[in-house]
Amino acid sequence: MVLFLHKICVLKKIELLFTAIILFPLTFSCSKESKEDLIDIVVNEKPTDQPGEEPEVKEPLIESSPIPDNPQRTGNASVGYEYLISGNYMSSGVPYDAFLLGTSVNPDNRLNRTGDNANLPYDYTAITATNGARVVGPNCLACHAATIDNEFIIGLGSHDSDFTVNRASNIALLNSGIRALYGGEDSAEWQAYDQFRKSIVAIGPRTITQTRGSNPADKIAQVLIAHRDKNTLEWQDTPLVDIPEEVIPSDVPAWWLLKKKNAMFYSAIGRLDFCKSFIGSSLLTLGDATQAAEIDAKMVDVLAYIQSLEAPEYPFSVDQDLAQQGKQLFENTCATCHGTYGNSPTYPNLLVTLNSVGTDPELSDHYTKSSPMNNYFMDWFNSGWFGTHGNNLQIKAEGGYIAPPLDGIWATAPYFHNGSVPTLEDVLNSQNRPTRWSRSFDNTDYDQTKVGWIYSSEQTKVDKNTYDTTLKGYGNSGHTFGDHLTDSERSALIEYLKTL
Repeated sequence: MVLFLHKICVLKKIELLFTAIILFPLTFSCSKESKEDLIDIVVNEKPTDQPGEEPEVKEPLIESSPIPDNPQRTGNASVGYEYLISGNYMSSGVPYDAFLLGTSVNPDNRLNRTGDNANLPYDYTAITATNGARVVGPNCLACHAATIDNEFIIGLGSHDSDFTVNRASNIALLNSGIRALYGGEDSAEWQAYDQFRKSIVAIGPRTITQTRGSNPADKIAQVLIAHRDKNTLEWQDTPLVDIPEEVIPSDVPAWWLLKKKNAMFYSAIGRLDFCKSFIGSSLLTLGDATQAAEIDAKMVDVLAYIQSLEAPEYPFSVDQDLAQQGKQLFENTCATCHGTYGNSPTYPNLLVTLNSVGTDPELSDHYTKSSPMNNYFMDWFNSGWFGTHGNNLQIKAEGGYIAPPLDGIWATAPYFHNGSVPTLEDVLNSQNRPTRWSRSFDNTDYDQTKVGWIYSSEQTKVDKNTYDTTLKGYGNSGHTFGDHLTDSERSALIEYLKTL
């Protein structure tokens, strides 16, 4: 009994450690190629000059190309929801009893789960490993659920995750606790934990972001596939390619937008089968390709659930007369790229060139510029199991960013693909965007006028809660299409965006 109490004390010393090593699962969630198919969209085109008048300067053309539709597999949404919150798409993790001893989180069971899962935070799931040991691993809601104004929303990208620390920094202490509790590395619990341990050690030091709220999903993918054979998907302790040091951040897109999209991710590199891309999250703990095929069969139901999600309604008051004015403005200036809304919505699925949109190029450039990692990445997905087995996933990088649907845009701050702009008002007025800004990360600190997070401008990077747009990949330039608006027009447009 004394020895057992000693083991518990060891584990108590690592209280909250598991929160520190949450790994937000990667969600992997074709435009025409000839120059003739490149379309130019004119924003607010000026009338033709009259003879004798001074020539007017026309607004810049927006170069874009349509992304072709790719029919997706269908499934059962209710079955998909259950698999999402309780399924075994993770197959390794922290032993269940050790997890409970090592965390002080008091779960509210907001998902109304039963059994062991009723005792866990919503973003963790208890599963039975292949050797029969009961373990706990992160689930997809770690990245794809969040709270805003005290409302928990499944499908809203996590806006407050913290990847500014090395999540493997305390792994040695965790290892010692598990050895002590279960009798060493020959135990079934250690064996069921080992793959999770290896992945955390590989990912932890290589996926550190500069700011809280930024997500390193792309870098997580690079690290995981560097350690896996592209055909068997089996783990390799030594990376198969040199992994670059830089971490390019991204924001987590809302799930409810996926049903409108013909490609996944901000750079639209995820083509063909969306279900296959979801297995990317399982690369954290996956055994091999046989297990991947079993998970793939379940992902059709997960996709059906994601496609059933609707954008949350704006929870505050809306000036309907002003919003109506904004609607007309939106349909005249924004709808060509972002689509129309209401009873007969449209969405064009346009990939906009970097030259036209002007937003931070690093995420896009990472996939279009040749490098050992990028070449390996393209080959790994397109010629390995993911691209050749069953319903194929295709990774296709053409450069630029997709002009996204705007359903529920009020809830998805901060904005742009890297989360560099705190409010919609700043999106529509590039001159007022803060170079460095901080927020409280209190989900109720919401700015109903500017629509987004209440923030303060900073002269320097104060701490991890400060977003610094001068850092590589964190830039807030581009999308200057709202700069020509008057203040009253901008206010009307923002009021309309609240209603989407």
